[in-house]
Amino acid sequence: MKEIFTRRSIRKYEKKPVTDDQVKQLLKAAMYAPSAGNEQPWHFVVVRDRERLDEIARRHPFAGMLKEAPLAIIPCCDTGIVKYKGMFWIQGIAAAIQNMLLQAKHLGLGSCWCGVYPRKSLVEKVEKILNLPPDIVPAAIVAIGYPGEKVEAPNRFIPERIHLEQW
Repeated sequence: MKEIFTRRSIRKYEKKPVTDDQVKQLLKAAMYAPSAGNEQPWHFVVVRDRERLDEIARRHPFAGMLKEAPLAIIPCCDTGIVKYKGMFWIQGIAAAIQNMLLQAKHLGLGSCWCGVYPRKSLVEKVEKILNLPPDIVPAAIVAIGYPGEKVEAPNRFIPERIHLEQW
């Protein structure tokens, strides 16, 4: 799968909308991610509204790319359904995000993952902007759109970081 090796964070976007079908494909890929005990703790808030995207960009110090992105997907955890006292949900959400990023690349879209959880101040800001219910915790913001820049993928394979059997 070449997308694993060529995917890069994109921070500039063309003024071209992402289709409903593309959004469905992104969310379907996300929901096929593994999760602890198959709890599937995720919900996804799809944001296209320009004012809301701009507000998130103003309030999150690293989400400036949302000023250009036509779409953001905010993966959230439903803490009311987690099975292991909240210990493993973030791994499941992270796997869902990675699936979404790879699917975006496959569809010819660019994406950028901006962390939210566990920074309480960011969590609270995003909760307020999106009017989230009390049990729903925003984990990240994923900007998505057609790339307005070309970013080359460097070679990240570092054999010296591989240890067999023990350090």
